[in-house]
Amino acid sequence: MKKTRVINSNISRVIAQMGHFDTLSIGDAGMPVPEGTEKIDLAVEAGLPSFIQVLENILSELQVQKVYLAEEIKLQNPEQLKAVKDAVGDTPIEFIPHDQMKKDLKTTKAFVRTGEETPYSNIILESGVVF
Repeated sequence: MKKTRVINSNISRVIAQMGHFDTLSIGDAGMPVPEGTEKIDLAVEAGLPSFIQVLENILSELQVQKVYLAEEIKLQNPEQLKAVKDAVGDTPIEFIPHDQMKKDLKTTKAFVRTGEETPYSNIILESGVVF
């Protein structure tokens, strides 16, 4: 058995297949996922699991060099923004319009759907290298 924190087989597979600059997205229960993008649905009920729980779990295994957040999170969900900043530490954050984020989901390796139901709780993680 795996010894790392990510035990979801689909998430683990996607992380293992990622290369430099590939992206993986995590989002709230309402984020529309484009046809053709793999959706790993973890949502059980409202709030379960939370966006931050899933983000922290994935960050424990994925080397991330940059993250993308919706510009709208600054005003619409500042508490979640603070939690994201705490989770990603010194990793650079780029803010983009939410509409652009939805379009960018077409090129992510997968979208991990959480039970989160707070506005703009979505992120795109850009893979880095460990060497």
